[in-house]
Parts: sequence; structure tokens; C-alpha cells
Amino acid sequence: MTESHDNITRHTLLWLLITNIAVIMPLADKSSVATLGICGICFVWRIGIYFGRVARPPRWLVTTLAIAAAATLALVSRELGMLNALINLLILGYALKYIEMRERRDILAIVLAGFFLIALAFIDKQGIGDTLLSLLVIAINTATLLSVYRGQQNLILQARHAGVLLLQSLPLALALFIVLPRLSPLWLVPQSKGATTGLSDEVSFGDITQLTRSQELAFRVTFDGQPPATATLYWRALVLTDYDGHRWRQSEPTRSINWFRPYNIDERQDPPSENQLNYSVIAERSGQHWLFGLDRAQSQTKGVKQLNDYRLVSVKPIEQKFQYQVTSAIGAPLNRVPSRVELDQDLSVPAKLNPQTIALGKQYAAQYQNPRQRLAAMMQLFNQQPYYYTLTPPALGQNQLDEFLFTTRQGFCVHYASAFTILARASGLPARMVTGYQGGIYNADAGYMSVYQYMAHAWSEVWLPDSGWVRYDPTAMIAPERIEQGFDSMFAAEDSYLADATFSGIRNSSWFNAIRLQLANLDYYWTVWVLGFNEQRQQQLLSKLLGEATPLRIALFLGSVITLVMLIIAWHTGILRLPTRRSPIDSGFTKVANAAAKMGVERSISTGPNAFSEQLKQHWPALVTDIEQWRSCYSQLKYQQKNSSQISQLKKKFIFLSKSLSKKIRKSH
Repeated sequence: MTESHDNITRHTLLWLLITNIAVIMPLADKSSVATLGICGICFVWRIGIYFGRVARPPRWLVTTLAIAAAATLALVSRELGMLNALINLLILGYALKYIEMRERRDILAIVLAGFFLIALAFIDKQGIGDTLLSLLVIAINTATLLSVYRGQQNLILQARHAGVLLLQSLPLALALFIVLPRLSPLWLVPQSKGATTGLSDEVSFGDITQLTRSQELAFRVTFDGQPPATATLYWRALVLTDYDGHRWRQSEPTRSINWFRPYNIDERQDPPSENQLNYSVIAERSGQHWLFGLDRAQSQTKGVKQLNDYRLVSVKPIEQKFQYQVTSAIGAPLNRVPSRVELDQDLSVPAKLNPQTIALGKQYAAQYQNPRQRLAAMMQLFNQQPYYYTLTPPALGQNQLDEFLFTTRQGFCVHYASAFTILARASGLPARMVTGYQGGIYNADAGYMSVYQYMAHAWSEVWLPDSGWVRYDPTAMIAPERIEQGFDSMFAAEDSYLADATFSGIRNSSWFNAIRLQLANLDYYWTVWVLGFNEQRQQQLLSKLLGEATPLRIALFLGSVITLVMLIIAWHTGILRLPTRRSPIDSGFTKVANAAAKMGVERSISTGPNAFSEQLKQHWPALVTDIEQWRSCYSQLKYQQKNSSQISQLKKKFIFLSKSLSKKIRKSH
């Protein structure tokens, strides 16, 4: 026996099963294992109820499940973070309400909660694919709502009606998107812990190597003009000064100085105009503060801050795609004089670790008094000795740098940058390691450059009093093609390269790359024109549409769109119908029928012309001849083939007969 609900059809129950999966799936990555488990139990139980295999759960069982879910959520909330914990709470409420559903009002509550959960998916998933998926889920949820009131209609009609409603709402949604002000959020909710991608503020030898397995996009760049050469594209993200022998990180003193003391006015020099490079960056969601820029990056974008170590950071974590404008000067000196605290940090080396490396650095200091000659000799070490650049370097022990420099001689960019930085420090020169990205793939058709996670890179900077911070990249000595031609040209044949990327097995296929390029272009335009539709672009568009964007003009524009949408809906639903011109034949027939109706002889809709003529003859026997002529002429026009001249004559005759007969009927009273 199947389940029975008052005023709830089985079509509605089936829609609810579909909706339950559609609403929860986009939020699965934010859900704990316990939450997904409880949702699965509720869904399976509901299927059993639908097919009559199990009974509806008693209220005490639903209450017990709710208490257990709340307790489990409380235990894992610290791990999930505040936002994801609240999302899990709503998902659990949605699932438990679904299993205890009894009346129509319960369905309405489920549908409204579903719309709210769909909106929550947009917090960090705003790509065009995510948007299209959300529109599909909205249509399914709307079909569920329609089925409550149109329960006898079949599923296909309900789905089609939901799609039509969604399409009808799009013009209004577009108008609201254009005119509604871009307001800052009233509050901020902490993001989940670990919700970060890409570079980290702590780097060990294997970290950046892992990024080479990922084809995730890091950011896109649009240049004002032609892009610079690949060899000059060093995208600065983090400056790391503290090294404990195994990991690089930002030291707390340096972190505090950089964050709370940005460029002083006298230190912050604008790039020379002849070297100035203007570009726009669209950073992907990372959950971190750091941004990306070329040499001596500056930005006037609101919420972007320039720090003393020439980095760009966002005041708020990047929880969604973020666009900012940058001005750089490639080759301009990074000549802000560091503080004594910073210099001491940039000279420190781990005690009792890597003694061979420290000794080699001191040997360079004794052999080369000139700092530039000393650094050049260090760079030549990597070029003249048999060092190898590889994505799969061997594991290292306690003295990592010693083993790398003197034994394995195989490493990735972090190995070489770490070794060079410590050699420079050991020789008495302040040095630090910088991480970011190197290179980029330029799309000439769409005019933008894409920088991916696998392009992550590390290099060194050494302080020279007469020049400032000077970049030294030992990777260029071992694998110059990595810097000059880009990452793809060097490692395309290695199995570990992009091993974690989706469809990595066919990444070299021409048709696959063509499709991927078109999808990337679509995502770029979506990001620029939709996600990047900020207050400035809104004002520009409104000025083009309305001239001066006054409140009155905006209200009139919005009112016009709403009126147009309402007229379309009214026409589609049949509320509004444009008058249609009737043919002379139908008008003549109606004229006689109306005259008879006024005399008390009503013609039903199902009555044909012959039966109606007989009805007229019975009430007006004196007009039998006129009625028969009128009927005969009507039948010839409607049912017999005639040439155009005959039809024209018959129409004139029928119009005359109709006027004459209707007049005689009215006078017969």
C-alpha cells in the first residue's frame, strides 16, 4: 500500500524526491560526512514511504535524529568553520523536515528552504556552469511548488510550466541586476578552515611540486597592449624569510611590519612612465589575502593594499573571484631600505643544520669580496655542476640542503631557491625567498593571459645597498627553457605533470584543447561582464542607457521593464488577448444568431448551421425561403470549392442575406 496524504498527489511526492537530491548535491562539498549520512537515511526512508514499504517515522524518532544531528554538528563545527556549520544545520533541517512531511504546508516550507539552500551555493560557486546548474535546480524546485496546486497535471507539463516561469522572470532579474546598488555586506561570516587553494604562506620542498599536478586556474590577466615576454613574468605573491631547515615561512616581526606599515609617501615612487605596464587581474577564490603582481606593483583598487616587501594583499580574504587594477614597472629597482630587524632576519641560518652548505657560503665570501661577483659564482655553481630540474626529486633527510647540493643534485624550483638563499645568507648577504607564479598562457583571440597553479614558482632576492632587492633565479641556470618558454614546453611529456587534472589522459588532444579553450573564453567573459559588474561599471552602463542616472530615470526604467514582463505574462496566460478581425462570413452568421437570441431563440455552441436553420424555420415559418437561401449561401462558402470570382460574389450575397434576415427577424416581434 502506498502512502496517502491529504491534498498531496504522487506527482508532488515524486518531485520532492528529485528536488531533495538536486538541492543538496551542490552543497555536498560543504557538508560533513555525518550530515550527508543523515540526509541519505532520510532520502532512502522517504523512497520506502513512497513505495509503501515502510511507515512514516514517529515524531519521537525524528526528534531523536534531530538531537543526534545537532550534537554531531556541534562536535565538528570547529573543524567546519562558522559558515559551513550553519549551512550543515540548514541542510539537516531540510532533510528532517522532508522525512516528517505530512501536510501541504510542510511541502511549502520544504520548497522555500530549498530556494534558500540554492542561494547559499552561490557564496563561493559563481561560475557560469554553477549558475546554469543552479537555474536547473530552481526550475525543479519551482516544478515541485507548481505540483502542489496542479497535482493532476502530468510531470512533463509541470516541468515545462516551471521552465516558462523561469524564462519569464529573467528579464526582471536582469533589470534588477543592472539597477540595484552594489552594497557591501552588512556582516562577514568566517569561512571554513582549510578552504584555501594554491600557494601557502609556509613552503617546504614538496609543496610547490604538488601544485604541478593541478590545472586549476590561479588568476587571469588582461594587459593594456601586448603582454611582456614570458621570461619577465614573475608574479609576486609571498615573501618568506624564516627558514628552520625544513620549511620557509613569514616571520612574525616581518609579517607585523609589512601588514601595519605600508609604503611611506617618500618611499613609494611611481614607476617611470616609459616602463609603466598597466593590467587588470582577476584572482580566483583562494581563501587567502595575498594577490599577484609583477615588479613594483601598485594598485588603486579599493580593498587592495601595497606592503613594504612590494607585495599586494587584499584587506579581506579572497572568497570569490576578485578583479583589481595594477600598475607595474618591469625592471624598476625594489630599493626600499629594510629595517635592522628585517636585515637580521634575512641573514639568519638554521643552527646545527646543513653545515656543508654554510661552509660553502663562507667559502664564497672569502673568495669573492665583491657581492655581485660572489652571487654570480653561486649562480654558476648550478650551471656548471650536474644539477637536474625534475618534478619528482628524491626524498631528503635532516640536512636537506646538504643532501640536495652535494648528493642528489635533483630538485624543483624550491630546492634551488632555498639553496641559493641560504648560500647568500651564509656568505653575509641578506636574502629572502619569494613565491608566486612564473609565466602564463596568452589567448590572443580573447586578449587575456591565464596563469595556472602548475606555474607556481620560487626564486630568491638578495639585498645590495646600491641596487636594492635584486632577483636571482637559479632555476634559469639549470632549466632556462622553464623561464623563457614556460612550464608546458618543458614538462609536457612527464607523467606526474598535471596528474591530478581532470581528463589529464587526453590533455594533448587537439580537439579537447579546442573545447577547453572555448570554455575558458566563456568563463572569462562571464567573469568580466557578470561577476565583475561592480559599481563603476554599473554607473557606466546606466549612463549609456539613461543618460544621467537619476533616481527618477532608474525608477522609470525599472517600471518599464516590470510592465513589459507583466504584459508578456498576461498575454502568455491568456489574461490579455489582442483583438482579431473576424471574417465577413463568420460576422454574417453571428449577426443572424445575435438577432435570433434577442428574440429568445438561443443557439448553443454545439449547434451546426443546418440545425440552426431548422431552429429558425420553426420559430419564423414566414421566413422559410429567406432562411433557406441564407443557409445555402453559407454552406457553399464554407464547404464547396469555388473560384475566386465566385467566392467574391457569394460573400457579397451572404452579407446582404445576413443583414436582410437579421432585420426581418427583429421586425417579426
